[in-house]
Amino acid sequence: MRKEHAPKASRKKEDIDFEIAFYENILKATPNFIEALSAIGDLYTRAGLWQKGLDVDLKLSLLRAEDPIVFYNLACSYALLNQTRAALAALTRAIDFGYDDFEYLKGDTDLDNLLKDEHFQQYLKQLEKKKKLAK
Repeated sequence: MRKEHAPKASRKKEDIDFEIAFYENILKATPNFIEALSAIGDLYTRAGLWQKGLDVDLKLSLLRAEDPIVFYNLACSYALLNQTRAALAALTRAIDFGYDDFEYLKGDTDLDNLLKDEHFQQYLKQLEKKKKLAK
């Protein structure tokens, strides 16, 4: 699940479709509107439109080039599309930019295929250890 947007009570497909159309119209007039891009990226992911979600996240990564949440969401999009190397690279950038909610990360089903990777689990353990030592 993408960060930043709290899950709403189970949304109906019609509601998600309506919200997608709403944000798509906003983005026609204002294509770099960060909040609208963030919202539609989340909606695309919830609707299972992972490639569209990835396209939005790539655009956001250019507009917000050092935002850890943007790169976390980019990692989720890549992971959902089974692009694990790209997911790991995006997640590494998110961590480099300050992302440190490892408990959330470990429970994020969008990252399941990445979390199953042994090398990634070792990397995550090292990061958690480093975070504890910094306290």
